[in-house]
Amino acid sequence: MIIGVPKEIKKLEYRVGLTPLSAKTYIQAGHQVLIQQDAGLGSGFTNEEYIKVGCKILSTIQEIYAKAEMIIKVKEPLEEEFNLLRPNQILYTFLHLAAAKPLTDALLKQKVTAIAYETIKDSNGRLPVLRPMSEVAGRLAVQEGAKYLEKSYGGRGVLLGGIPGVEPGHVVVLGANGYAGFNATQIALGLQAKVTAIDVKFNQVETLLPIANGRLTMLISNETNILNSIQHADLVVSTVLIPGDAAPKLIKRSYLKMMPKGSVIVDVAIDQGGSTETSKVTYHDQPIYEVDGVIHYCVANMPGAVPRTSTIGLNQATLPFGLAIANLGFKEAMKKDPGLASGLNTYQGKITFPALAQLFKLPLLSVNEVISKP
Repeated sequence: MIIGVPKEIKKLEYRVGLTPLSAKTYIQAGHQVLIQQDAGLGSGFTNEEYIKVGCKILSTIQEIYAKAEMIIKVKEPLEEEFNLLRPNQILYTFLHLAAAKPLTDALLKQKVTAIAYETIKDSNGRLPVLRPMSEVAGRLAVQEGAKYLEKSYGGRGVLLGGIPGVEPGHVVVLGANGYAGFNATQIALGLQAKVTAIDVKFNQVETLLPIANGRLTMLISNETNILNSIQHADLVVSTVLIPGDAAPKLIKRSYLKMMPKGSVIVDVAIDQGGSTETSKVTYHDQPIYEVDGVIHYCVANMPGAVPRTSTIGLNQATLPFGLAIANLGFKEAMKKDPGLASGLNTYQGKITFPALAQLFKLPLLSVNEVISKP
């Protein structure tokens, strides 16, 4: 199979779809790998490193899309890439289609076989490809939130860890039992903050109790607990996720007036539409804005801020599934791995992911029907 890796064109996105080591693995399996010139530089990988393992460097993104049977990238295609996609071309990347109707329409129009990293499951129903980026985002959320609590950014001027004789800051984590939420909780506790973890279950979060020293409170997710908690929060990290569907709006506009002035919300769920009524996408160069005295951080590609770590971590997760697709063809690979089949979002102009079809009120083509046909 011919694998194409374009340079990411999303604003301030420095990750790349394949590391040289991953590319080498595809090549050793008998596949051809085309890399757009300088695609890896943002993550610290030179053109020479790709050439050394057997990749071919192409000058333009148009060449990559025109020649590749499978496109491997990090972020969803932007509008200027829509017409570069071809019928039956496999697109293997993060898609987050619930928050991207124009992209969904383009994938259907171009009849792309779109496989979304964020909906692939493992044998336990977990999300193995989403996991490493959720871990990065969860850790960054507290790091960034702590920064924007500084007075020079309009924050409350609170140090999350406090000092002897001064109360620590209060961090509220929504969706605390998921990958991003667990990591946010862990980092907040590591900074010596007081943490309220809110979710519908706590099997992961409970493992942090031994290191919390009484600073961790766990509350069942409901409107009352959320509202009561954020009224006393310095930092709110929202990581709520419904795989493949739009994020629920857990924080209403009216809640902001009850929060302390200069408090910070980091909405990790922004790539699925955001979990507050006041969330809108921002970028790393201008990551924050203020609504009703509350600082909002809503960067949709948070892990792109640490591209070296993120690219390597993401490749460790994507490589086994990508190799299966390349080696067997996507249909046979999905027959062997139902979890991979859950990653199929569009095929031949039809939506194949149930939550997406329901959200956009479009017909659903079942994955089983797709992969059962030659």
